[in-house]
Amino acid sequence: MSAYITDRRIPTTMATQHPDNASPPYWKSNGDAFVSSYDEVFECYLNFAELGCEEYMWDWEGKFVDEAVVERLYSDYFDFFLQRQLGRDIFLTFRLPNIWLERGYRLVRAYMSILTAEEVARDLNMFSPPLFEVILPMCDEAWKLIYLQESFEQAANLERQMFGNGRPIYRLQVIPLIETPELLVDAKKLLDDYLNLHREKFGDDPPYIRAFIARSDPALNSGIVTAVLAAKGALCEFADFEEESGIPVFPIIGVGCLPFRGGFSPFTVEQFLSEYEGVRTVTIQSAFRYDYPKESVERAIRDLNLSLRFRWSKKPRWQEGDKEKLKRLIAIFTHPYQEVVEGLAELVNELAALVPRRRERMLHIGLFGYPRGLRGKVLPRAIPFTAAFYSLGIPPEFLGVGRGLVEAEKEELLDTLFRYYRNIKLDLQQAGGFLCWENLTLLEQELPLWSKVREDIELCQRFLGIEFGPTETEHFLHRNLVSSVYHLWRRGRDEERLRRYIIEAGQIRRSLG
Repeated sequence: MSAYITDRRIPTTMATQHPDNASPPYWKSNGDAFVSSYDEVFECYLNFAELGCEEYMWDWEGKFVDEAVVERLYSDYFDFFLQRQLGRDIFLTFRLPNIWLERGYRLVRAYMSILTAEEVARDLNMFSPPLFEVILPMCDEAWKLIYLQESFEQAANLERQMFGNGRPIYRLQVIPLIETPELLVDAKKLLDDYLNLHREKFGDDPPYIRAFIARSDPALNSGIVTAVLAAKGALCEFADFEEESGIPVFPIIGVGCLPFRGGFSPFTVEQFLSEYEGVRTVTIQSAFRYDYPKESVERAIRDLNLSLRFRWSKKPRWQEGDKEKLKRLIAIFTHPYQEVVEGLAELVNELAALVPRRRERMLHIGLFGYPRGLRGKVLPRAIPFTAAFYSLGIPPEFLGVGRGLVEAEKEELLDTLFRYYRNIKLDLQQAGGFLCWENLTLLEQELPLWSKVREDIELCQRFLGIEFGPTETEHFLHRNLVSSVYHLWRRGRDEERLRRYIIEAGQIRRSLG
C-alpha cells in the first residue's frame, strides 16, 4: 500500500506571493500596495473564496512567513473551510527553503508547521492531513527530493514519539522546481534519477509527479528566448518520462504578466495556453490578481479551472533532432543577452533598489537570501530587474534577441525557433509599445554598451516586420513617465517622486516587473 496521499484532485490555478503588483490589492482599504506576512493569511482565504484559485503557495523561500497559517485559517474562516477543505478540495503548498543554499533550521520549522496542521485538522474533524506536498526551489539533483522525504519522515516519527500517537506516517510529496535552462531541457534525467532512487529507498513508485518549470529566473539569467525554449523543452521531457515510466506528470509553470516573465495575464490566457500546451497548473501571481479588473481576474481563473484539466492531455513531443537544435538555440540567444546584462549590472542594481517592495522579503544576499548572479555579477531578483528596465523604457525582452536571430538565421535554425516559440512576435510587439527611444539615445551617450541594445531592437524590427514604440494612449503616458524617471534618477533628485513615477508606470503596464 502506498504511503502517499493518492486519490486527490490536481489543482490548476496556484496563487503565489510573487511581489509584482503595481497597484494595491483590491481588498486593502488604505491604498497601500505592501502586503505584510500578517496580511497573507487573509489574502490566502480571499484567493480561495473570492477569486476561485484552487491552490495557494505559502512561500518559505527567502521571506518571512506566518508559521501558524493553518490554525489561523481554520480559526478565522472555519465555515468556509468546513465546506471547502484543505487537502481535499483546495490546497496550501509550502515552498520550502533550499537548505543547500539557505540555513536549514527554517526547514525544521516548516516541517513542524505541516505536522501541527495535521493535529489541528484532526481535532476539528477536518480532512487530514491538510498539507502533504511541498516545493523544493532550485532543485538540481534528484537525491535532494529523497532527502526531504526521509527527513520529514524522521521529523514525523519524532513527533509521534513525543506525543504518543500511533497514527501512520504519510510520505511527503516533493515538487522539484527546476530553474536553469540546462536542467529544464534535460529534465527527464532528473525525473529518471528520482524514480530510480525512489524505488531503491522506498520499494515503490510515486503515484504521480508534479514538476515545476521556472520561467522568470531562466529569463533573468539567459533572456526571454532561452527561457521559453527551455520551458518548452521541459514539457517535451516530461511527456517522454510519462510515456516511458507510466507515471503521470502534472507540469506547473511559474509565470508573471509581462512577456519577459511569462506573458500570462487575464487578457492573454488563450495566447499563453496556445504557447504552453501540456501545462496542468499555472501560477496566478500578484499582478495578475491586483493590476487587472477583479471581474476579469475571476473570469480568467474560472475559465482556467475548467479548461486546463482537458488541455493538459495534449502534450508536446520532441521531433527528431530538435532537442540538439534547441540546445544550440539556447546557446545562441544566451551569449548576447549575458554580454549586455553583465555590463549593465551595476546600473540595473542601482535602479532596482528604488523599486518599491511589496512583500516582507529577507536579505537578498548573505545570511538568509539566495544570490542571483551572472558570471560573478550580482543581479536583483527577476521582478525588480524587470521593473528597472521597464522603468527606463527599455523592455528587457529585447536584450540579445536581435543578434540571436541573425545567428539563428545563419545556422538555419529559424524554423525550429518559430516552431517552439510560437508567440515571439506577439510577445515582442506587446513589450515594444513600452519602448522609449529617447531614453535609449540618452543611455547610449552615457555608455556605449547600450548601442548593442539598439542593435537588438532594430534587428528584431527587421526580422519581424514591425516597428516598436508607443502606439496607444497608455504607451504615450508610459513614455512620459519613464522619461521623467530617467531624468530624476540621473540628477539624483526627489526620490519620493521618482518612486511614485516608477509605480505609476507599472500601473499603466499592469505589472511592476
